[in-house]
Amino acid sequence: MEPIKVHTGVVAPLDRADVDTDQIIPKQFLKRVERSGYGPYLFWDWRMNADGTPRPDFVLNRPEYAGASILVTRENFGCGSSREHAAWALRDHGVRAVLAPSFADIFRENADQNGIAALEVPAAEISVLLRRAAAEAPLRLTVDVEKGTVSDAKGVVARFKIDDFRRMCLTQGLDRIGLTLQHEKDISAYERKRWPSLAAR
Repeated sequence: MEPIKVHTGVVAPLDRADVDTDQIIPKQFLKRVERSGYGPYLFWDWRMNADGTPRPDFVLNRPEYAGASILVTRENFGCGSSREHAAWALRDHGVRAVLAPSFADIFRENADQNGIAALEVPAAEISVLLRRAAAEAPLRLTVDVEKGTVSDAKGVVARFKIDDFRRMCLTQGLDRIGLTLQHEKDISAYERKRWPSLAAR
């Protein structure tokens, strides 16, 4: 997993609450077995017309938000089904951080496992960031996972709290497999002791 310590990027304002995973990546695209390739289908029903042409008014289709890697949105982002494909689609599109007042628990966990910093920022500060991202596009912000801050060129504009375990995993690029492999020697030693016949193979 690619670590995220300090990330600077263009901010895309998605001024919607209760964005569910079926909107993030609709069910008809859940056919791939790889984690890659989902980016083009991100927010498909909002981004595209029925004939597959882009809707010019949707935020991610607007030129001033091209290449946006920080998404600012409202509360309860990632609700609905537990599909990890939602995190895969965001990451494949280039999103490294999502700022919102709250997240669905399973989505936040899936984001963590895919190198996306899903960070809870107070609602009042989110409202300010949404307004600024719309009025000052392209607004560039820096998300510092280690310090718990969001900054612009003039200084800190928002703060977030993140527990030490999540911070460690994100900044060191450790998903659950990576965490397990840190104890590979201990696991192997236990297996040799528990099943000595395997050690002879």
